[in-house]
Amino acid sequence: MADEQILALLTEIRDLQKQHLEKYKIALQNQEKALEVQRNSVSRARTLLIIVGAIVIALYLLPTFWFASSWGLRCLLRH
Repeated sequence: MADEQILALLTEIRDLQKQHLEKYKIALQNQEKALEVQRNSVSRARTLLIIVGAIVIALYLLPTFWFASSWGLRCLLRH
């Protein structure tokens, strides 16, 4: 009788280990998906940052260019 109980206990432990391994594989797959989503998000954020940076630089440089060109034209027209 004790051998049957030990065998049943070992069988249950084996089954639980198999379940744990299956769930661990699923967890790893989910982590890989999460990492891929993070990589995509970082890529999008980097692109957005470059675009916004270019717009900000353009907003600062455009009035400066207009002022400098109008000042240059005034100097040329006075002489």
